[in-house]
This record gives sequence, C-alpha cells and structure tokens, in this order.
Amino acid sequence: MDADLIIIGSGVGGATLASALAPSGLKILILEKGARLRPCPEARDDVAIFQHGHFAPTETWMGSDGTPFVAGNHYVVGGNSKFYGAVMYRYREADFQPRPHMQGASPGWPIQYADLEPWYGKAETLFRVRGAAGQDPTEPPRATPYSYPPVPDEPVMAKVRDRLARAGAHPSSLPLAIDIDAWLVEGATGWDAFPNTGTGKIDAESGPLTDALAHENVRLLTGAEVLRLETDTAGRKVTAVIVRVNAQEQRLTARAFAVAAGAVQSAALLLRSANTAHPTGLANGSDQVGRNFMNHNSSAMLTINPFLRNTSVYQKTLSFNDFYDHDPQTGFPLGNVQGLGRITGPILKANMPALPMPLARLIAGFAFGWFLQSEDLPNPDSRVMVKDGQIVMHWERSNMAAHEALISRTRAVMKRAGFPIVLVHTFGRKTTSHQCGTARLGDDPAQSVVTPELRSHQVENLWVTDASVLPTSGAVNPALTVAALALKAAPGLSAVLTDAF
Repeated sequence: MDADLIIIGSGVGGATLASALAPSGLKILILEKGARLRPCPEARDDVAIFQHGHFAPTETWMGSDGTPFVAGNHYVVGGNSKFYGAVMYRYREADFQPRPHMQGASPGWPIQYADLEPWYGKAETLFRVRGAAGQDPTEPPRATPYSYPPVPDEPVMAKVRDRLARAGAHPSSLPLAIDIDAWLVEGATGWDAFPNTGTGKIDAESGPLTDALAHENVRLLTGAEVLRLETDTAGRKVTAVIVRVNAQEQRLTARAFAVAAGAVQSAALLLRSANTAHPTGLANGSDQVGRNFMNHNSSAMLTINPFLRNTSVYQKTLSFNDFYDHDPQTGFPLGNVQGLGRITGPILKANMPALPMPLARLIAGFAFGWFLQSEDLPNPDSRVMVKDGQIVMHWERSNMAAHEALISRTRAVMKRAGFPIVLVHTFGRKTTSHQCGTARLGDDPAQSVVTPELRSHQVENLWVTDASVLPTSGAVNPALTVAALALKAAPGLSAVLTDAF
C-alpha cells in the first residue's frame, strides 16, 4: 500500500481533511495536479494579474451548446483558495431548511445548522478567521467567539460603513481569513483575486495543509494528474488511483480514498471512472453525479460619488445581509452584499478594455466595488458531463428574478448612502469560483451520492470532501462550510480506517 488514505486535491476540503487526520498517525498521501505558487513580482502586480493574465487559467471546457470557454479553475497547491477573497461565512440557519424562493424552492439539508455549528467553530480556528459577532442580524448562533478581532476598516471605509447605516442598512464586518499586517508587509494591495505566495492570506495551503505536512505521516505529491479510480470486481471498494506524473502513468494504492478536486473536477473524475460495476460513473447509482451544479448568481457593482475619493488599499471589510432572508417588498430571500477588493485602474481597464487608462484610473479613484450574490437552486439538468474526455458544462440559471431584485434593492441603498452613480456587471458561466452540488450529500442513496458523513453510499472506502457535496448553494461564500463538513467527516473516516474493512 502506498498510503492508508489518498486525498485527491489540496484545496480547502482536501487540506482540511488532511489536517484533521494528520495527528492520527495514518499514512496520508495528498495528490495535487499543480505545483506550489512561488513568490514573484507578478503576485502583487495588478497589471500583470488582471491585464496580462499572468496567473490566468488556460484549461478549456465546453459549453453544452458546443462553445468552448476557458474555465476558472486554478491548479496549484491550495487550489482555488490561493486566489480567493478569504471570506469565511457560516451558512445561515435558514439555509439548511426547505424554503420558497421567487422562482422555485430550496430543498434544505438532511442535517441542521446546529449539527454543523461546533465544526464551524473549529474551521474558523483552523483558518484563523477574523470577525465580530453581533453586528449582522442574520448571523446564526455561535458557541465560541471569533479568536481574532475583525480586519479594521480603512478610514474611508469607516465613512462608507456610516453612510450605509444612515441609509438604513446594517453593515457588518466580513469574516476574513486574513492576517492584515502580514499581508500588507508583503505588498500594499487587496487580496481578492491576488494569489497568496506568503502567509498573510490563510488559504488551504498556508493554513491546514501546512499544519498537516508538519506530521511525518503526511506527504504531498505535486504534478500528479488523476486520471481515474479503479475498483475491485464487485465495485464495492476503490483499489487504486491512476495518476500521470511527468508524462508517466502510475498506479497508487490505499485503504481509503477522498476525492476533493472541486465540484467540476470531482464529478468529472467519478464519471471517468466508470466500469462494469459502475457503468454510469463511480458511485453513481443515483444518477446524481455531475447533476445539480450550482454556481451562485453574482454581479459586481461599482458605486461612485465624485466628491468621495476612495483612498483605501484593500477595501474588503464590509458586508450587509438586509435582504438575505427577507425582501421587504416580496418576502423572498434575495442574497448577500459584500465588498470587493479595491478596484484599481488596471483592474477596471481589464474589465472595460475600451476605457483609456487615464480615464480608468480617474474613475477607479472614486469607485467602491461590491459583490452581490444570490442563491442558485439545485436542478438535475444543470450538470457536468464528460464526452470524449472533454468536460462539458450545462448550467441553467435559476432564481435570477431574486438576483435582479437584489441589484435593485442594493442600488437604492447605495443611492441613499450618497452614491449617485451605480454600475453593474452580472457574471456568466466563466465565473466558477463558487461551484458546488455535483455529488450532493443525503440520507437517500437513490437521491444523493454521499451520506451526511461524506461517505459514498455505494463504495465503502470512498469519501467526497469538497463543495461537490453541498445540497444547496446558499447565498454566501462556501469555503467555511466545506471546511466544517470535512472536519465533521474526519472522525468517522478515521474510525473506519482504524477498524479493518
């Protein structure tokens, strides 16, 4: 055996699982397709990143309409978290419950918020999350306080917070996995979409993976592209993973396997691993692998007051959830509003190429950026497929009326807060940073892929520990929920490996 446990993927789910199991002494091997990001001048250069695409992904996926597009996946140690905005929200209590939306319904979860609450606390500790309890009326109950105070507002953002409060909103500090002092020592920029090559942003690599690799029983193999999983004849156990390393195929064996490659790639791997016992894809007796793809309905908003210059460096400290659970006009949940990282001239020009750079810099000097996201509802027809080795995406947008209402309500708040100019850009399928749902958890093997403990219903030594398992997307960033679920699953996985199969 090459390991007791092989984990496929070093992002939030895989790294968190490894950190939880590392003290057990189990022999753990983590496989990562990419390499480590190394410090370089481009890592803090907004022109290199946003205009020249220095770190931009190049992999092409296919839309179901036959149109290829460049996927938003980063293959590096730490996964997409290396570029994330470090927002570590807990799902709200209502996110676990069935509830109606403007254009459909959310089915709820087989577990409740209270079941995950202790693991949320552990995940916040693991990622050293900064925050302030009690500011957000939608915040769910917590048994433990944040270990660190919130990342401080810069002076101009303190003014914006006050303006929002006077406009009737309830601004609150974003829960952030950011050591702001360490981050700024490495460079005076925001962190949203900037790659982390140091310690200031606590991502999957700088946080749980570093903790896991401090144990001699944990190994990381980079440059390892996982091609498929093999099972025994009956299809009850995975026996090996086939990987390509340095253009050579290798067969690696273990007693258990955890797939954590991201909602798109994890689904694609299970589908590629079809065999006689699993003709439609590994662990796919429910026909749910790849289905129910969700991605959040999201938009960027720029608010401008020509008399209020944006002097911030990082900006991303504020949020409000006034329309998260209840829209006062329709009664339906609409979503979350949070600050974007500081929008600079080069970032603005990268998104509006026709804009002359002097004008882009002028506008950016007075622009405040916001990220609006609404729940994307699960739909079995929204799915990841594999055809002739190519990943094919079919995403049917849902609940867009709620997102349009969120834009409208937020625009009104911003105008009351003294921003007469409001610009909005809604994102499409290329923005896959919040991908989830393609191997959802559930109690019923006919309707789900894994149990609430993230163990396959059909394959006894297979777990899925990334955002694939989320039954619903909620309307906040999923990273902390992914980490909490992985921590919750770890004791059961450890117990299985301690006992003989």
